[in-house]
Amino acid sequence: MRLEPVAPGSRVHLPDAAAGPPPGVPPKADAVARVRKLGERIDELQDALYAEGRRALLVVLQGRDTSGKDGAVRRVFGPLDPLGIVITSFKVPTPLELAHDYLWRVHQAVPPKGTIGVFNRSHYEDVLVVRVHELVPEPVWRARYEQINQFEHILSENGVTILKFFLHISREEQRERLLARLEDPTKYWKFSAGDLGERERWDEYTAAYEEALERTSTAVAPWHVVPADRKYVRDLLVAQVVVDALERMAPQYPGPPDGLENFRATLR
Repeated sequence: MRLEPVAPGSRVHLPDAAAGPPPGVPPKADAVARVRKLGERIDELQDALYAEGRRALLVVLQGRDTSGKDGAVRRVFGPLDPLGIVITSFKVPTPLELAHDYLWRVHQAVPPKGTIGVFNRSHYEDVLVVRVHELVPEPVWRARYEQINQFEHILSENGVTILKFFLHISREEQRERLLARLEDPTKYWKFSAGDLGERERWDEYTAAYEEALERTSTAVAPWHVVPADRKYVRDLLVAQVVVDALERMAPQYPGPPDGLENFRATLR
């Protein structure tokens, strides 16, 4: 079972039915075990990537409230060496960030060479929330699709491999997850009244996501639509794509230092 990227120029439809497990999904226990093995492989490849120090991997996670961005970060990337991974969670822009162009804060968070960077939400908020809430005029946010494509192309040409995931959940699954937060005292802190207001704009967000995925899935920065109603399916699909990308990158450990035998002789 492999998740195919959104082909550049193709149409995207996000019905609730597409959020369920696709055909060929293994049983939950098998999937969880597979995620664990994939995590070990990511850790091995990350170690080589860090030692090589020439390229980076950027993983972008987008999705509606409760779609599981935090969970995906924890289960897929949790085992990795903290030295080689940078997690950035984008919140409402600060006054300083608003004083710059919308990509300013994003560019600062791009992972340095040798690391894996994960964006929990991202620059795509500026064609999603901004669009749905009409925070800027339509000509402004529409121009951003091509600006984002150009930005990501620049990153790609400078050694950053980009993977983008839309974690797709159904409206009913979101309702159940929001309700679960209100029924478990240890999850009260996760609930925000604003989540209900955003939920009322379900159709508007669907249209915004569909167009964003259509306009910004490119050969160098493809989108993957992840069926996310089942958390173990979400984690498995994301982990597989990440491993495939790292194996294509094939990071290599540096060769021996000049004077290797002399160093060995000295230490012996």
